[in-house]
Amino acid sequence: MERIYCSELSLEMVDEEVRLCGWVHRLRDLGGITFMQFRDRSGLVQVIADPKKVRQASDIHAEDVVEIRGTVRSRPPEQVDSRLGSGHVEVEADSIKILNRARDLPFSVEREELLPAEEMRLRYRYLDLRRPSMTANIGLRHKMMQIGRNYLSSRGFWEIETPILAKSTPEGARDFLVPSRTMKGTFYALPQSPQLYKQILMVSGMDRYFQFARCLRDEDLRADRQPEHTQVDIECSFAEEKDIQTLVEGLFHLWIKEIKGEFLETPFPRMSYAECMERFGSDKPDLRNPIQLLTVTDRFRGSEFRIFASIVEQAGTVRAIRLKEAANWSRKDVDSLAEEVKPFGFPGVAWVRKTGAELSGTLSKFMNTNELAEGELYLALAGTDLRVLNQAMSRLRDVCGRIAGVVDESKYAFLWVTDFPMFEMDPITGQIAPAHHIFTSPQVTDLQLLDSEPLKVKGRLFDLVLNGTELGSGSVRCHSRELQEKLLKIAGIEPRYFDFFLAALESGAPPHAGIGMGFDRIVAIFAGLESIREVIAFPKTTSGQGLMEGQPASVACFQLDELGLKFVKKEEQG
Repeated sequence: MERIYCSELSLEMVDEEVRLCGWVHRLRDLGGITFMQFRDRSGLVQVIADPKKVRQASDIHAEDVVEIRGTVRSRPPEQVDSRLGSGHVEVEADSIKILNRARDLPFSVEREELLPAEEMRLRYRYLDLRRPSMTANIGLRHKMMQIGRNYLSSRGFWEIETPILAKSTPEGARDFLVPSRTMKGTFYALPQSPQLYKQILMVSGMDRYFQFARCLRDEDLRADRQPEHTQVDIECSFAEEKDIQTLVEGLFHLWIKEIKGEFLETPFPRMSYAECMERFGSDKPDLRNPIQLLTVTDRFRGSEFRIFASIVEQAGTVRAIRLKEAANWSRKDVDSLAEEVKPFGFPGVAWVRKTGAELSGTLSKFMNTNELAEGELYLALAGTDLRVLNQAMSRLRDVCGRIAGVVDESKYAFLWVTDFPMFEMDPITGQIAPAHHIFTSPQVTDLQLLDSEPLKVKGRLFDLVLNGTELGSGSVRCHSRELQEKLLKIAGIEPRYFDFFLAALESGAPPHAGIGMGFDRIVAIFAGLESIREVIAFPKTTSGQGLMEGQPASVACFQLDELGLKFVKKEEQG
């Protein structure tokens, strides 16, 4: 008899004999009858067994692996479980075969509300993945990947794999290096992205490429960052910004329709980087939050509020938020804002609120009552480093939106952010560095600035933002060897590292554009989860460890010898 899944059971199968294979999820004994919640990858179903007829029914335990043969029965109306897809039926067991026993387990799989610490979950990931919510997350990931594959394939894109063993190049984060055994002293690098390969594919005439690519970066880990992630990678010849944007909008429209059953309006709004920074203090604003920032430097120029006035005298900037209906904010709410800006080096937030004809707050003596509306709360920060000031104000905006309750959590607020600067001044080295994607074509109108004022050059760049999270970054690529060499030199990167790529560009490279989007983050958002670890089968910890298998791990001395490597103690160096 062919095995079937729980999700396939329905009222149409009543009185049919079926064969189920999976795990014992939960057991109850009522009046000498065993009631089992049986689980497989697709879901749960209730199985009833009489130990007098089915001997093994009294000898099974939670998480045992079993094969059940039985007959589908309809459940009485009062016993229908609407939480289960199979909740209208149950299986009356004729036989139970124990395929494997589960020994004492470190935590319960069936008690979702009693989750152990994440470290324990990652150490026993094979148990954690059995939980129905985790199985659903992995299933969602699969479904979204298949929808994406079908969508792109139907539009003439080919799925092409690019190498995992690549060349180390200096334009990104630190590479994971793999030493060569056969050519000692040389190394491969694991790819941070397929960027150069996918552009070379365009030069090769492949025309339209996509890949769910594995990307690896040996960077300092932050909360919810992984050393390896999956990227929806797309490249298209003879394409411009709008072509890639329209393609991606169609993909998200389909994902929303198929996964959420909702309609997503397209095209997404566009906003320049400069406008984003002015209005929101961030290049990835959450547009569900209507609060905007104001630049009020002139208001405090020469002000008696000397803290701000002195910063303005040093060519600093004052930025503010006006909350029109904040009469119900408690003093505790206002005071809590100071903690939000301290990580950015600000001791607190200057504020004033109007209640009736009275002003209260740190700015109450330095502002007039006619400057504020009734119940309005005015918050301000000043600084000489505009970048840090904007970061603090953006954080303040997010927190104020949450406290004020003005963020509609049910919405999907997409945004294309465009016209990013190509270069920036590295605050540590004082040298010009890439601000974004160095393989991007500059705006045509800014080409004449490359030699004289490179910091003013804007690129043909576009980031996709959803609800305050950057999902991906795309651009129209530079397909001229001469121009690409110039961009590398301005950024302080030696072109010789990219000889193979530059040679390809001068062999008849077509105009092309593309984008890379973080698939793990996209799936997490669709699942309504904060952490991408919840949608990755075997994630690392925040310190980059694989607790289940115990990695990274030491290796045998002979393996190092084969690679021509040895450990050198610090005192032996130099």
